[in-house]
Amino acid sequence: VRLQASGGGLVQAGGSLRLSCAASGITFSMNNMGWYRQAPGKQREPVATITYGGTTNYADSVKGRFTISRDNAKITVYLQMTRLQPEDTAVYYCYMQNRGWGQGTLVTVSS
Repeated sequence: VRLQASGGGLVQAGGSLRLSCAASGITFSMNNMGWYRQAPGKQREPVATITYGGTTNYADSVKGRFTISRDNAKITVYLQMTRLQPEDTAVYYCYMQNRGWGQGTLVTVSS
């Protein structure tokens, strides 16, 4: 399975970005999917997860600002990020439970 993340970039504080992560090499998956992030000099931390049925879970730091969703037909997970802050600057990694990680996409939020 290959996970291809996209959508990162440079944005000003208060702005929005939408990340996408598409899985290829499979035609169906009921595995949980989600996003982690790793800021410079810090450990990778969970951001949000979503089950096949749509149950979501968020880190406290992003609740109310980020929304995770998935398209099961496309085996794709999304992360809509709003009201971005400089502390959200990190490489964002998507993952699929029991399948692995995507390559990461850089999000930079300028103050």
